[in-house]
Amino acid sequence: MDYVGNLIRPPSEANSIILQVTVGCPHNKCTFCGAYKPAWPAPTAQPQQTNGNPTAARQPSPMQFSDKNVGFRLKPPSVIENDIAFAARHCRRQKQVFLADGDVLALPQPFLLELFQTIRSRLPWVRKISLYGSGRSIGRKTEDDLAALKKSGLARIYMGLESGCNTVLEKVRKGCSAESMVAGGRKVRSVDLFLSVTVLLGLGGVELSDRHARLTAEALNGIQPSQVAALTLMILPGTGLADEINKKTFQLPGSNGILRELYTLISLLKLKRAQFHANHASNYLPIGGRLPRDRDRFLMMIEEALNGRQHLVPEQMRAL
Repeated sequence: MDYVGNLIRPPSEANSIILQVTVGCPHNKCTFCGAYKPAWPAPTAQPQQTNGNPTAARQPSPMQFSDKNVGFRLKPPSVIENDIAFAARHCRRQKQVFLADGDVLALPQPFLLELFQTIRSRLPWVRKISLYGSGRSIGRKTEDDLAALKKSGLARIYMGLESGCNTVLEKVRKGCSAESMVAGGRKVRSVDLFLSVTVLLGLGGVELSDRHARLTAEALNGIQPSQVAALTLMILPGTGLADEINKKTFQLPGSNGILRELYTLISLLKLKRAQFHANHASNYLPIGGRLPRDRDRFLMMIEEALNGRQHLVPEQMRAL
């Protein structure tokens, strides 16, 4: 199957059919993210002849994306069609489809509905379709839009909250406020879609560490997501945060500081029922389970790690 750039997908989509529909991210300004840098040039969209083929829909006009979205583009419909044909021949054991790259939900609603219909007709054994959706793209969808996507096969949206602290979000140029992402997350949950929310331990630096953890817990409590994935910030060369570290304007918490953030976050979470994972390759202490059921176990493990009675993942073994 055709894939441009580095493969970006959630860990839980490891066994999914990865269908790359877009290249890049429509925002691509977060100072911590190096996934889509350098940005790919956005070609001028040309009208496509559909010839009755749902996947050969017109590409979104550049007018639908602001000049801040350079680098985000829809792949040619013929390439998407070829990949679906490949999956129809060779991927019959895989029951899920993940639509890559960043923020596929930003695409126009008619295109998404036609694409989902094509997947369902060409890959009838597929049970779930998942994708990334930013707070901005979720905000542009109505509840009716999301309900229609669910009816057409969408089962899961992955949203990067990163932090519930607006000061942190502004510093890292996230492009969304905590309030807007909470509202977006609540909208997704209102139509009973599975919502997985990612947060980044360490994103507030040493200076905002405690505030970052506390306000992130508050935001998650407001959303009540189906799943929380807590990753640990890793500094990538060439990113804005790497420059800040070189200039000594940002200090990343050490392993104990990260563990204290994780402890504060978990202790303040009031989720009715959610999966909680901090077992990504970036984390110092892999933990996973359900909240509120496993809260005490999580906190005990973190306390033992802080007291030196629990081994941490060595720095050289951590990765994105």
